[in-house]
Amino acid sequence: MTAGIIRLENEGVGLIVDARGGGLPRVLHWGAAMGGMTDADAEALAGALSRQTPPGTLDAAWQLSLSPQEGDGWSGRPGMQLRRAGVTHHARWRVSGIEADDRSLTVQARDAASALRLSISVGIETGGVVWVEHALAHEGGADAEPVDVDWLEATLPVPSTTDTLLTFDGRWTREKRPVVTPIPAGATVRQSRRGRPGHDSPVAAIAGIGAPRWQDGELWGVHLAWSSDLTMRVDRVTDAVTLIGAGELLRPGEIRLGPGDEYRTPRAAFVYTTAGLDGFAHRVHTWLRARTRHPSTARPLVLNTWEAVYFDHDPHRLAALAERAAEVGIERFVLDDGWFQGRRDDSTSLGDWAVDRAVWPDGLGPLAERVHALGMQFGLWFEPEMISLDSDVARAHPDWLLHDPGHVDHDPALSWRGQYVMDLANPDAFAHVLGQIDALVSELGIDFIKWDHNRDLVESVHAGSPGGHAQMAAVYRLIAELQERHPSLEIESCSSGGARTDLGILAVTDRVWASDSNDPVERQDIQRWTGLLLPPEIVGAHVGPTTSHSSGRTTALSYRMATSLMGSAGFEWDILACDDDETAAIGRFADLYKELRPIVHGGRVRHPELRDPAWRATAYVRDDAAVVVVATVASLEDARAERLRLPGLDPARRYRVRVRREIGDAEYGWIAPEWFTSGETELPGAVLAEVGLQLPTLWPVQAFVLHLEAL
Repeated sequence: MTAGIIRLENEGVGLIVDARGGGLPRVLHWGAAMGGMTDADAEALAGALSRQTPPGTLDAAWQLSLSPQEGDGWSGRPGMQLRRAGVTHHARWRVSGIEADDRSLTVQARDAASALRLSISVGIETGGVVWVEHALAHEGGADAEPVDVDWLEATLPVPSTTDTLLTFDGRWTREKRPVVTPIPAGATVRQSRRGRPGHDSPVAAIAGIGAPRWQDGELWGVHLAWSSDLTMRVDRVTDAVTLIGAGELLRPGEIRLGPGDEYRTPRAAFVYTTAGLDGFAHRVHTWLRARTRHPSTARPLVLNTWEAVYFDHDPHRLAALAERAAEVGIERFVLDDGWFQGRRDDSTSLGDWAVDRAVWPDGLGPLAERVHALGMQFGLWFEPEMISLDSDVARAHPDWLLHDPGHVDHDPALSWRGQYVMDLANPDAFAHVLGQIDALVSELGIDFIKWDHNRDLVESVHAGSPGGHAQMAAVYRLIAELQERHPSLEIESCSSGGARTDLGILAVTDRVWASDSNDPVERQDIQRWTGLLLPPEIVGAHVGPTTSHSSGRTTALSYRMATSLMGSAGFEWDILACDDDETAAIGRFADLYKELRPIVHGGRVRHPELRDPAWRATAYVRDDAAVVVVATVASLEDARAERLRLPGLDPARRYRVRVRREIGDAEYGWIAPEWFTSGETELPGAVLAEVGLQLPTLWPVQAFVLHLEAL
């Protein structure tokens, strides 16, 4: 490796930086690994990418550093913005040390004028995901001027031939809507200011050439592993390379570094692939699945009580619901909102995490014991970050609310769903919440917590400064502390559905709730796009009632079950009210889920390309087997449907293809090929991938499940 030119490679991804000179290293390449590149090649590459030959006098930036600055001649958004005494501070970074190996790089640099030390860590980890993290420390003396951090963002360059940008927006019960646009000119940002990423979170910024496709195409993307306010940025300027990046969104004065202080940014994940959106997902899924904390046991079939009983808690009825759940094969029983004191609706009692003895005179112990005796795990709903004004804790500690107390009337700012935010950065509030939850987990033997977060943060102020960063850091600590005390406890991140499903929250949780919508038509796309980052085993997907409470749409049970199979499956339905046929179908689905979940939860996720926008097809492929969920969300355009070509199979092996009808039959029109009506065929993998299967003319909102086994 040539001194000063550093080459990192792992799993087909390469990063080349030029560390010659005293300033921050400049990024020459991020993308495909260069393989057998020699030291001489590295020197030649630096020359091949240079702007001009001395004594040229053009001053604008050309190859950009790991933190491009205005002082570099960079006309886009600076990688960081700092202030001293209220005035912008232009740091001049001089490298003081570099450590590198084949997969990672750490750069230390100092700014003499401010006594600041900047550390930049870059590593290509499992799956080929490039992770970038910054740390900024104030090393001045006791009387040194403090420094405000307005932002400190991670960036990497992408080819200027990229012309298309994929981000996301959405709303409650319709999260993760893809937004594809031309890459805009200039320096642009997408931001979330909700105290959580939000239902309309951009999720990622993914640059490509032409419209993104599932199966092929080069893509360069970034995601911020942070569960609060954030900025996604793209810089398309005319005199330098194009940048993408991300960082925490900070309010003025939120991060003020005095002598001895340090600010460490959230980690940013940069993903490069030549295999389209499925390749992008595969890299992130591979990274997640390699974590030591990734769930290693079979994902249990869940019954959550919310859409079964809402706030109408009756111990006898809920015990009967648990009995029925065990009979049909449920493995985890979760008691949702409404169990704690005074909680008869959503206007009261958040923060008072004590069992309501008026409803549960014997406490929750008998229910938890019965659930465990039936062989199921017991789960309980909490919303630990929230507080109701009508609660004992708010009356006793009004100073524990996370809001701006500086208004004349001293009333809390805007409520949301009739609730407010608990200032968990306050040590006393933190100890209160931790103590109450810890006591219940210990007393009841709770196996699972549904951790909800049902509102945005508005005018958050902690100790006189903006409080979003401190709040999120406290939430991470709170969850980590609970899991340290209870190593077998699993926690699901729910944020009025899918408003917090990022890689940051998944550093401390085990599952996400993708949406409060159990409408399977909406769920087809919500789960598809949530899966761009998260593998199916950690994405909750439940069968709801026949008529969805969030959309009013009525759908067939077979369609709801097929959609639930696409994730960590479960039910959110009053199954006591089901008739005999529905109850039998639930039992068959439970058996099918348990049979197929090793494939769905361990396979590579692929999306066969289909032209008609009414089709949805999702495949989960292992070396020896595959599961494919095929669905329609509207009426088909053509009388003769397309062929379904299945990518990822071994072309040299034969496969038995079966239609798994345990959940019921899909309804179809005038075209139904023989393989579909008979329910079985055998074909080589090459034929299934290149020729495919003729699809039946399904009616709107119908689905079926294919199971492929290598012979």
